[in-house]
Amino acid sequence: MRRINRRQASVKGARTLMSSTSGTRAAARRPRLGLLAAGVILAAAVAPGAVLAQDPTPAPVPSLAVAPGAVTLVAYTTPREAYAEIIPAFQATEAGAGVQFEESYGPSGDQSRAVEAGLPADILALSLWPDVERLVALGIVADGWDDNEHGGIVHNSVVGFAVRPGNPKGITGWDDLVREDVVVITPNPLTSGGAQWNILAAYQAQIDAGKSEEEAIDYLRQLAGRVAVWDRGARDALTTFLTAGQGDVLIAYENEAIFAQQAGQPLELVIPDNTLLIENPVAATLTGDASVQAEAFVDFLYTPQAQAIFAQKGFRPELAEVAAQFPDFPQPSKVATVDGDLGGWTEARPKFFDPETGIMAEIFRGLGLDD
Repeated sequence: MRRINRRQASVKGARTLMSSTSGTRAAARRPRLGLLAAGVILAAAVAPGAVLAQDPTPAPVPSLAVAPGAVTLVAYTTPREAYAEIIPAFQATEAGAGVQFEESYGPSGDQSRAVEAGLPADILALSLWPDVERLVALGIVADGWDDNEHGGIVHNSVVGFAVRPGNPKGITGWDDLVREDVVVITPNPLTSGGAQWNILAAYQAQIDAGKSEEEAIDYLRQLAGRVAVWDRGARDALTTFLTAGQGDVLIAYENEAIFAQQAGQPLELVIPDNTLLIENPVAATLTGDASVQAEAFVDFLYTPQAQAIFAQKGFRPELAEVAAQFPDFPQPSKVATVDGDLGGWTEARPKFFDPETGIMAEIFRGLGLDD
């Protein structure tokens, strides 16, 4: 179980938002939680006028031609551009001199399952704590991988909305996403870590607004009815929104929208008053062949130099002293956390995302999205 109350549930500023506090780590591990088989993809267009079916074939296990002794980084999609700068910065240090890297990027859940299936990995940089934690029981990741002062978290973000230039639908908060004139894009929570953050943020925003649990679940049902495409991952959803021109609003990592803006893409970023802190983990594995170099790279990720690169790419730094150097991140009035508000991932993931009994499974069945 992740550190409980490691963060304050309500945060006033970007610097406070990114500061760490130590907590007590529960000794007991949760049982492994399986996701729906990768071949069963939720594929339907529910929002009127935005029909776009998703490829129903399972994501193949990636293959890497790994050079002996190279550090193999297996990551979710959104930090790719940050690692493109961090890796050379590490290689310029004494610890990183001569170290070669192999990289694999994809939806967080897919990557976790690929490593389980045999994809080589020295380092895991995934979207969700459970996607790393599930590999502990398999002997791929050490039991105490998240025992450092950061709880294994290397950078942060918040859930936000990407909208069309000028925000023509006037989208400012969660209530706007269930209007009949609004079409939503968000990834598939059975494959995408970003989607799970989005769903939990939507639910908790309703609770924070004073609604009952039943009303909050009903909101998720309405929201799912406005979604046009359930892409495999966050970067796929961004492509659907920008390149395919689908939807009026994309629920996304704040950093993903910032990345698109930095690339000159035509969108605006809206951060709702009530949002959720996204905490992204990193861990070295026990099964790689470059363990010394991998541990050195993980240590480097917590240096001010690497943390500043994350910040420049739109991630909120884990180090408070670096976060203080980037004061322009929006400051929502209420920032919930999975640990502080949703019972931690050991409670939240099965409750919302169990493929048979979870809240989202029931919603998908009701909308005919499980066929």
